[in-house]
Amino acid sequence: MISLSAALGIALVELGLALTPGPNMIYLVSRSISQGWRAGMMSLAGTAVGFVVYMTMANVGLAAVFIVVPWLFIALKVLGAVYLLWLAYKTLRPGGTSMFETNELPRDSFGKLFRMGLVTNLLNPKVAILYLAIIPQFINPAAGSVVAQGFQLGAIQIAVGVAVNGAIIIAAGSIAAFLQRRPRWTRWQKWVTGSLLGAIGVKLALDAPAPATG
Repeated sequence: MISLSAALGIALVELGLALTPGPNMIYLVSRSISQGWRAGMMSLAGTAVGFVVYMTMANVGLAAVFIVVPWLFIALKVLGAVYLLWLAYKTLRPGGTSMFETNELPRDSFGKLFRMGLVTNLLNPKVAILYLAIIPQFINPAAGSVVAQGFQLGAIQIAVGVAVNGAIIIAAGSIAAFLQRRPRWTRWQKWVTGSLLGAIGVKLALDAPAPATG
């Protein structure tokens, strides 16, 4: 079983990532503003399936890889921390993008919306790094099966990601209009998100867990 600190840790990581502009968020918000919240939700359903695909592939594959190449765990740990710090810098730097700076999209069928959400997520480097370099850092080999912990942490990540994205999709139009009228709130959102990612990145960089070998 995973610890409470691991569960809270991955929940905070996913919260920060969900609030950081990336391929998934920009597509979902753009779709919601262009075609309505139902279209955004259908796209989110495809995104959720993409998370499950990544979770399954990463947990089944990494458990075997870490046994054969234990030092790879430390390398992925460093990669994950550096990536979070880079996202924090990208968010906090002058001229950093906001998740509600969207693109106009044509209207698509629900089937295509689902497929596009799935493909966008599967091709999202943020999700790949999340499952390959960040989630493994919250796994404690002494706490039991590495694979079981990976699936538990992945389930928490998916639950938080879907909940946050779903709420943003429903309110996307109103939030975008609100932020356009109040640019100070956009800066506040960037600073909160960037600071959260930076703090987690520093913590992961300073922690030194043993490689997950069983």
